Amino acid sequence: MPNSPDTPPPPAPSPAGPPAADLSPQPPQAEVAAGSHEPPPEDGTAGSWSLPRGVVVLLGTAGAIITAGGLHGFSSIAGPVFLALILTIAVSPLRRFLIRRGVRSWIAALVALVVVISLLLGLAAALALSLARLATLLPTYQDTFGQLINDVRVWLAHRGIGNQEIQRVLQALDLGKALGILQTWLTKLLGVFSDLGFIIILLFFMGMDANGFTARLTEAAKHRPGIARALTSFARGTTRYLVVSTIFGLIVAVVDVGVLYLLSIPLPWLWGLLAFITNYIPNIGFIIGVVPPALLGLLDSGWTTLLWVIIAYCVINFVFQSIIQPKIVGDAVGMSTTLTFLSLVFWGWVLGPLGAILAIPLSLLAKALLLDADPSTRWVNGLISSNDGPKGLDGS
Repeated sequence: MPNSPDTPPPPAPSPAGPPAADLSPQPPQAEVAAGSHEPPPEDGTAGSWSLPRGVVVLLGTAGAIITAGGLHGFSSIAGPVFLALILTIAVSPLRRFLIRRGVRSWIAALVALVVVISLLLGLAAALALSLARLATLLPTYQDTFGQLINDVRVWLAHRGIGNQEIQRVLQALDLGKALGILQTWLTKLLGVFSDLGFIIILLFFMGMDANGFTARLTEAAKHRPGIARALTSFARGTTRYLVVSTIFGLIVAVVDVGVLYLLSIPLPWLWGLLAFITNYIPNIGFIIGVVPPALLGLLDSGWTTLLWVIIAYCVINFVFQSIIQPKIVGDAVGMSTTLTFLSLVFWGWVLGPLGAILAIPLSLLAKALLLDADPSTRWVNGLISSNDGPKGLDGS
């Protein structure tokens, strides 16, 4: 039947070859392939932009070095800030206890602040008084030290050691240098308290902010539960470590003072205070605490007193700090001995003597932020934790 004038002619058949491109609108690719997952490219590149793991490690290491250098350069500010943070965490149980007893939050924060300030002022006054007495005591032993050096020279000469070798060794021995190092270290530690006003202001504001921190942390847990859980575990572990270390430090210090009194060692309360402070220093704190009273025992009463001081300190340290304390504090630390020592070296370089004292709490803070907060990095805890310690601060 012929086509009418109003009827369009049928489409002509397409010639052989590839079909013409369809220019009609197409739905978005995401809608067409909804729910489908394309395999990653063969060359190993991800669908989204990312860096190779080696580059990420290098960038992270560079960032850590820059951060450490910055903290070292501003240690006069960073040190008091970290000290105020750790002290705020340490007295938080007292503040929460008062609030549960019906005390208003701002009054509880004020009481905690007064307690911390009293402890800081007492410690600073004791250090200042002891350093003043040490400065007047050291010159009186100069002649005794010289006689001791001569006795050592004669003893070595009888053993066939030449005078040149003896002279080189003994030239390095100087009473002023030996005990002056301790005095310098204690002076630097006392210098932290020169910023006591700044520390008090920090403690006041941190104590006030701590009242609502629990509510803010609960709100943050809705969006970042890993970070909230890590910070909570860090606070609990740090509080437990500080409380137990303080209790055992006081016990060890009191026992040391009693032993030093029995041995008639000069300035026993100074060395007891030193033993209490060095109790917070991991690995080498015991050595720092025993050397000064042992040297004074040698200068004051001879070699026998030196040996008795060393033996007494070793026994006390073994019983309290090597047997009893690690069984209680170990779960709160959860770090290997090597990592603990490296953290001591690192924080001691960054913040000085204060960093050595705060090495473990600051390492726990870094561990909580960098490892515990990220599920993809928690496996590292198994590599850096102690053999019988937990993988997390909360024991999970």
